[in-house]
Amino acid sequence: MSVHPPSPSGGRRVRVDGEFLGLAHNMADIAEFLRRAGLEIDPADVAAATWIDWRGAGPQRWGPETAD
Repeated sequence: MSVHPPSPSGGRRVRVDGEFLGLAHNMADIAEFLRRAGLEIDPADVAAATWIDWRGAGPQRWGPETAD
């Protein structure tokens, strides 16, 4: 599973085996995409899952970058 960097409008694209599952805005969204794919995971456990490839930013970032 790949979670891509936050988009300019917020949210992160989620892909499994090249298939786009949706745009996640939080850990619960990722857990729901996984549930639909047949894998039950508690949203609290998503950030620690070593098999999730967090691209461009870690699991704490969901919105776009902001300039200071």
